[in-house]
Amino acid sequence: MFIIIGFLVAYNLNLARVKYEGGDWYNDPSSLKNLAAGLNARTTINTNPEETVVSLMDKTIFDYPFLFLTGHGNIKLSNLEIENLKTYLINGGFLYVDDDYGIDSSFRQEIEKAFPSLEFEELAYSHPVYHSFYDFTYLPKIHKHNGKTPKCYGMFYQGKLVILYTYETNISDGWADESVHKDPEIKREEAFKFGINILVYAMTQ
Repeated sequence: MFIIIGFLVAYNLNLARVKYEGGDWYNDPSSLKNLAAGLNARTTINTNPEETVVSLMDKTIFDYPFLFLTGHGNIKLSNLEIENLKTYLINGGFLYVDDDYGIDSSFRQEIEKAFPSLEFEELAYSHPVYHSFYDFTYLPKIHKHNGKTPKCYGMFYQGKLVILYTYETNISDGWADESVHKDPEIKREEAFKFGINILVYAMTQ
């Protein structure tokens, strides 16, 4: 059970990374740890400095209001994982997915199994996730990859945003230790600011 009052969270927020079959879910292991440090330094959200790794097979996912998923390649979810994820999301959970180049097709295919009647919608820059803590009039693009325009998608269940999905942005790469990708400081700062926006939005919507 958790209680949110404004930006004050009356418990220690734990950020959980989802492990799955088919791809490198463990990519950039310093990312969530560094984002947690940014949350603690810049907001009043009290955040555990270490990430937790969870499987969608496990009912412990219901202990975490925020799940993070990333990686390259394919995502393969069992029927039980899909059912647990659906139950988690329709009961108030929030999933943030950052395509680190290559998971788009398989991720969409697996989510469609959970919510066949729902579709991802591209979020306009007026959406509150762009303004929940810092103001953005654009979606940061941290890595070029094939040069496509970065996109931010949402899936809504009964009017509530339950999945936030960033594509061609690599936001979470910008949270990794500087030595990993050697991104310019301006890109890393954009990534941290938008990551904080995601967490603040997820915890206060």
